Amino acid sequence: MAGAALACSAQPDSPWRLEVPVTLKVAAVQLRSTFEVAANRDRILNFLERLAGQGVRVAVFPECALTGYDKDRIRAPDIELVPAAEEAIRLACRRLRIAAVIGSIYRINGRTYNTAVVFDSHGNLVERYAKLMLAGEKWATPGNHIALFELEGVPSTVIICHDERYPEFVRLPALAGARIVYYISHESGLREEHKLAPYRAQLMARAVENQVFIVAANAPANFDLTGSHGQSRIINEDGNVVREAGFFGEDILIEELGIKPRRLDRPLQGLMGAWWKQGLELMLGWRGGGLE
Repeated sequence: MAGAALACSAQPDSPWRLEVPVTLKVAAVQLRSTFEVAANRDRILNFLERLAGQGVRVAVFPECALTGYDKDRIRAPDIELVPAAEEAIRLACRRLRIAAVIGSIYRINGRTYNTAVVFDSHGNLVERYAKLMLAGEKWATPGNHIALFELEGVPSTVIICHDERYPEFVRLPALAGARIVYYISHESGLREEHKLAPYRAQLMARAVENQVFIVAANAPANFDLTGSHGQSRIINEDGNVVREAGFFGEDILIEELGIKPRRLDRPLQGLMGAWWKQGLELMLGWRGGGLE
């Protein structure tokens, strides 16, 4: 059943609950961005047009897909175009009836954040999440909340790159009811081969230990071995990779996820129950404050 509504449970341990099965067609877009905002915007818009025509309901793009990624500095010469570019994408989501998760840079009150911007298929901004655990970005400020939101009828969360090494960022939303994790990244390049297997294993672990689907969009490698390393993937709730891209190519992974309701209370009854309940209270206590 597509488009099922999200129902909020009255149980304090599970304020977000999927009540009926949902079928959701998702796409992980392995996009090679430039440092030109306008060019990246136009390519994202073209991808959205194409994917909407294929019946995709949520399209996911890599970390800093709109601006290009650099750890040391912001290299986009037209960075001031970001708000207008985001607005163009928002309007396209509304027109095409497709949701999108996009890596972008956000500036407010003298701070700069490495963010995931989430638009639903009605053109609403449902989440602006800032990377919590930075990986050396000299220009960025850490975020201030763990994400939990509804997207196309499914309780969901989003994490960015280095965040995947911190299980709580997935565990707490999953305990609250999240069934999909959207993961956007610009991971280390192929020269750091020792990191590739852990990147893959960490996401597989987050999936199986929380019984969640993961839709992961990573940037591809460049042929001079700079950039990231590709291997965008879609992971089933049992931890198995169902689709995976190669190293160098731009690619689109499309999968129809069959998402079913599940019990949320069992982990809360064990040894860690009290600790996780406190974590849930802290996470759910932040609602709608926004980045500042």
